[in-house]
Amino acid sequence: MRHGHVDYFAPDLTDPRMVPLTDEGREQAGAAGTALRHAHFDLAVYSGLPRTRETAEIVLAGNDSPPDLIAHEGLEEIKSGWIKATSREELAARLAYSFDNADTPGACFLPEGETFESAENRITAALEELVLTRDWRAALIVAHEGVNRIALGWACGGGLATIAAFEQDLACLNIIDVDVTPNDAGTGLQIERMAVKALNVTAYDFVKKGLSRSSLEHLFDVDFGGLRPRQDASA
Repeated sequence: MRHGHVDYFAPDLTDPRMVPLTDEGREQAGAAGTALRHAHFDLAVYSGLPRTRETAEIVLAGNDSPPDLIAHEGLEEIKSGWIKATSREELAARLAYSFDNADTPGACFLPEGETFESAENRITAALEELVLTRDWRAALIVAHEGVNRIALGWACGGGLATIAAFEQDLACLNIIDVDVTPNDAGTGLQIERMAVKALNVTAYDFVKKGLSRSSLEHLFDVDFGGLRPRQDASA
């Protein structure tokens, strides 16, 4: 899952990493919890940040016997660089192109941010550790847009070249099926195959009737009139 709605421009917020869910975000997580109320999870993981923990807690609240939540810092959002923006519209316009050409050597998440290659290595290593070294059949993982995009690129075999195509609405649910088998050396498990069974499902709006804007537009409360603003809007 991706975490629910947050407000990075809240007047009392001093550290964006510590941003909590808004009322809207809690409602989104609650809808996901209702949709998953009969699901049984053997493992529940969040990225270590408050917005993912809060989302996971709300989702699991309706389960009869939810597992303890585990923080995994390998699933933190891609670390961004620094940009100067004078408004949320300008910041959103710059972010709109963040995942384009992620497979280009040296490409990073905003100037001087974490390279996509480094983020992919970190995130896929975390996912492989969860899959190959822990005993479970169904797991809930609550993370972030960039993390989820990389996870989906990993699952479909397309890697970073595909991640710009995976829209991730707030509090969305993806389902990835993973087959594991003993490795050839007989020393552990290996991933045999993966399949994306569901993508960007929003329990609060299943048919996306009210989600014509991209998740970035929704998050920053702007309207580009498309998935990307005009190039000159981000100049």
